[in-house]
Amino acid sequence: MRIVLVTDAWHPQVNGVVHTWTYMQKTLAGWGHEMIVVSPQGSRTMPAPSEPDVRLCVEPGRHLRRVLDGRAPDALHIATEGPLGWAARRMALRKGWRFTTSFHTMFPDYLHARMRIPPGLTWRVMRWFHRPSQKVLVPTPTVRDVLASRGLRNLYVWTRGVDAERFDAADRGALPLPRPIFLSVGRLAREKNLDGFLSLDLPGSKVVVGGGPDEDRLRRKYPNAVFLGRKRHDELAPYYAAADVFVFPSVTDTFGLVMLEAMACGTPVAAFRSPAPLAVVREGETGILRDDLAQACREALALDRGAIRQYALAHGWDTTARQLVGMLVAADPERQGGLPPTRFARPPGDDASGPAEPDPPHPGSGARSQ
Repeated sequence: MRIVLVTDAWHPQVNGVVHTWTYMQKTLAGWGHEMIVVSPQGSRTMPAPSEPDVRLCVEPGRHLRRVLDGRAPDALHIATEGPLGWAARRMALRKGWRFTTSFHTMFPDYLHARMRIPPGLTWRVMRWFHRPSQKVLVPTPTVRDVLASRGLRNLYVWTRGVDAERFDAADRGALPLPRPIFLSVGRLAREKNLDGFLSLDLPGSKVVVGGGPDEDRLRRKYPNAVFLGRKRHDELAPYYAAADVFVFPSVTDTFGLVMLEAMACGTPVAAFRSPAPLAVVREGETGILRDDLAQACREALALDRGAIRQYALAHGWDTTARQLVGMLVAADPERQGGLPPTRFARPPGDDASGPAEPDPPHPGSGARSQ
């Protein structure tokens, strides 16, 4: 099957969108599918507002046409609501292609935090963007419910996974610092609420891995914290494993792959009671969720690292890929029988003969008139 993925977020960016789709491309290629990624790579770009490290395509329509080279996809998925996403949406509507989209980022919250843009205005744009989509893939039931309350329709839950071979608990010596070690990994941006972590009164050491537009301010404000800067994705496992607690202070993320990666290394999570942790963390077993983040950090120290690792092992990327293929739609509305036949490589011990059935749409989230 020829799948075209359109995403404004791609390498060298380091974030959950890029990680998710990189694993999907690798997994689906192993199953015999072709995933063509249309990203800003190879095009003229400009820095995103308030995020100079993120590059946006300047001529998205031309770049999209050049990459596709006149070839129609079997399935089209639009992953982001940036310039390339809008160009793909326009092309699909013009050509009569059906397509799916995904909702990765709470842009209304982010844009309000960074630029004070009224959330109601951004939600209106989000509804307009996703309205023609046959299926809007969302990471958790909680996010699905939030989007449904904001008027989005055709919502399907599409889970995330973790690479348990890359992220393991073998080496705990990467951080020779006073213990307990409290770690946060991710982009250093206002909406990630790093102040909510770094301002806590905690024993031991606070460590931050990552970079971003808020890095200089955070370094100046919290000189006692250890800032390790940006790390490649394949460099993160030893830091996760060395930490005693992984702290996730964000209240705006839709999922938070970093929590699953930390748990795969046996490290418990401390977080607020917000949508992403509620979907990822098993309270009292793999992490602690509290309105008081400092209390959550202290309580998480007592959790069983071996049990946390075992929980994460059940969340592999194969399951995520199976769900994705089951949710894609044929771009050509005239195609009889839907998408081409699909063959799956079976993970060890898996007797499934095909893709898992997708979750039904959220009650009341059926298609509305265009």
